[in-house]
Amino acid sequence: MIRILVCGKLSEAGMSLLSKEKNLKVDIESDLTAEKLKEIIPLYDAMTVRSETKVTKDVLDCAKKLKVVVRAGIGVDNIDVKAATQKGVIVMNTPSGNVVTTAEHAISMLLALCRHIPQATASLKKGEWAKKKFTGVEFFGKTLGVVGLGNVGRIVADRALGLKMKVIAYDPFISQEIANKLSVQLVSLEDLLKQSDFVTIHVPLTEQTKNLINKKTLQKMKKGALLIHCARGGIVNEEDLYEVLKEGNLGGAALDVFVKEPPGNHPLFMLDTVIGTPHLGAATDEAQIKVGIETAEQLISYFNNGAIKNAVNMPSLTPEQVSLLKPYVECAEKLGAFEGQVMGLERLKSIEIEYTGALLEQDVKPVTLALVKSFLEQHLDKSVNFVNALFVAKERGIEIKVTTSQKSSDFTSLISARVKANGHEMFVAGTIFNNSEPRIVQVDNFRLEAIPEGHILFSRNQDKPGVIGAIGTLLGKKKINISRFHLGLDKQKKEALSLINVDSPVDEHIIEELSKLPHVIMVKQLSL
Repeated sequence: MIRILVCGKLSEAGMSLLSKEKNLKVDIESDLTAEKLKEIIPLYDAMTVRSETKVTKDVLDCAKKLKVVVRAGIGVDNIDVKAATQKGVIVMNTPSGNVVTTAEHAISMLLALCRHIPQATASLKKGEWAKKKFTGVEFFGKTLGVVGLGNVGRIVADRALGLKMKVIAYDPFISQEIANKLSVQLVSLEDLLKQSDFVTIHVPLTEQTKNLINKKTLQKMKKGALLIHCARGGIVNEEDLYEVLKEGNLGGAALDVFVKEPPGNHPLFMLDTVIGTPHLGAATDEAQIKVGIETAEQLISYFNNGAIKNAVNMPSLTPEQVSLLKPYVECAEKLGAFEGQVMGLERLKSIEIEYTGALLEQDVKPVTLALVKSFLEQHLDKSVNFVNALFVAKERGIEIKVTTSQKSSDFTSLISARVKANGHEMFVAGTIFNNSEPRIVQVDNFRLEAIPEGHILFSRNQDKPGVIGAIGTLLGKKKINISRFHLGLDKQKKEALSLINVDSPVDEHIIEELSKLPHVIMVKQLSL
């Protein structure tokens, strides 16, 4: 008998589907403490969780039978995916159940903010009749800027067009052709902020989007513009937003998500121009029903047919294939993450992947999926996975090209990827040492041998005496320990490239100091 632990709630429709399966025994536990969860998790083959349940490494270490964790929702930031992967536990999510509900909530927040509905309601309940105090803003004909044209962003754009707004958007992963089909004009983030009467955020929280909306970007918005945030806490810098609103540069903000939830007595709530809800984006009966059904169907399909749907941490492979391809999959993930972080949020055209050597004896599709998935998830929601990576790329107008070559190389097998964007491209190649250890062996025209793990400083400089010493000296003064230093040279350009492994993250002001050293061209911090 397969035992499934449902942590918290799952819709009746979902529970009904599970109860019909004779090989499944389902237990429901609410308000589990971390200690209680660790105590009972050894009994279960699968678990479903919502955002309030934390699946930590400690919990996973106690799991003896656990095969799969299904997140009833989109975000998997409450699950230690790396620890689950190491444990051999599949992590799935249910990305499509609440997209309409979340989009509708964003539109509702916008309309409520435009017409001061929460403030006017509170005033009316006090016995006041302050019509002039709550004069609103008409949204007909206004420009809505959508930051992120993923599943939720597209629905928001569609609803806004129905309300006769003009919609512009910023999304570096969407081609103009796709935007045209949505009747949306693509612009840069800076232009979006300058042109929009209303700005709504619909990107996932990643290292690249953390504090995306900060004092510098907020000050580029129109005076009196409104900000809507129903994505993830941390994308908007709340302290900066408070300062800009207090100064009167913005007309108001509507917030559904916060860095800390619940946010407590946040200073933002002291401002009359701010309205908020307690993370209600997915809180409708319809969304909960859909998510419950999706969760149940994925569990049933996995245990009855071995099917893996919406997995975020591994491809669908036989055990033999897993053993053979695991080091190459890991290498591809490192290459994808490396290029994704170095390229930043540029509008992409294509990713060209080439395989040479002994690896050609295997099916390289899982390796391709790993590289594309890892690249995309540097900027998109973690629902990008081995199953849908190519679909997500195609959806955003990114062409994936795969070629193989029998040409000889210095390595038994080689994986290379060339990423092309508007007016820019990057090449990186990697291989496996000692049957299991990924290495980056080339970046553009720079040949080197680098271990792609942990915190890395990626720098380029003119090939002049003393530059490497200056970098090391500055890091030493800042008490940043260098664990490895990998150097490559481009003699034709007379440039050097360094990948510097450090023991801990480096503060941004130190990165700026490094960038200002003589002959240094650029420095960027990576996390692999």
